[in-house]
Amino acid sequence: MITKRIIPCLDVRDGRVVKGVNFTGLRDVSSPVELAEYYSSCGADELVFYDITASSDGRKIFTEILKETASRVFIPLTVGGGISSLEDFDRVLKCGADKVSVNSGAIRDPSLIGQAARRYGDQCVVLSVDVKRVDGEFRVFAKGGREDTGLEAIEWIRRCVGDGAGELVLNSIDTDGVKRGFDLEMLAAVCEVVRVPVIASGGAGCIEDFITLFKTLPRVDAGLAASIFHFGEVEISALKKAMAEAGILTRI
Repeated sequence: MITKRIIPCLDVRDGRVVKGVNFTGLRDVSSPVELAEYYSSCGADELVFYDITASSDGRKIFTEILKETASRVFIPLTVGGGISSLEDFDRVLKCGADKVSVNSGAIRDPSLIGQAARRYGDQCVVLSVDVKRVDGEFRVFAKGGREDTGLEAIEWIRRCVGDGAGELVLNSIDTDGVKRGFDLEMLAAVCEVVRVPVIASGGAGCIEDFITLFKTLPRVDAGLAASIFHFGEVEISALKKAMAEAGILTRI
């Protein structure tokens, strides 16, 4: 059995970590450097750093903040936001990222996934997909959840994994920040069509939500969350202890 991972997420805007509900109403949380250092030392398995307005602003990731954040982290770091070319992959990796997350850039140029996988390896390419229900269909959204692409999510994910994406972060816009549990229906639909690691994102509100996630959907490899960790509602050490007591394999 594969060890289940717990991954805090830093949503960064203008050099600060922010958090909202359903991708809107963002409020300031903390410095990404300070939070990254804290999570690296308190039991997180990995860390995700998203520059959430890079794509919508049409700019590159804030390099200096990323370099400083990466220098404080001693766990795998995935970085995304404004990734639209192989040069962006190269720059982010040179800043200290272990994996690169691509979302809107792949929607604009679907060949980017395959190009990056061939150059850097599948394990380096993370497909991040922001999904919302629209007229009964799982629909892909771009630019930080602001733009409906019209793409059906399950087929889009299947295509990108086939092209070489080695890992998937499924962000449910419907459950983001609501704290009523992960989007199990959406996750189950995705797990049926891919065999790469799937990371669940959006909806965690308490320890039990993670236990329900991993018990209900053993194919899900990791749980990602932001506000419950940022605001101290759930301590990672307590979460992992509860997971172990529930028979879920995790790194203590």
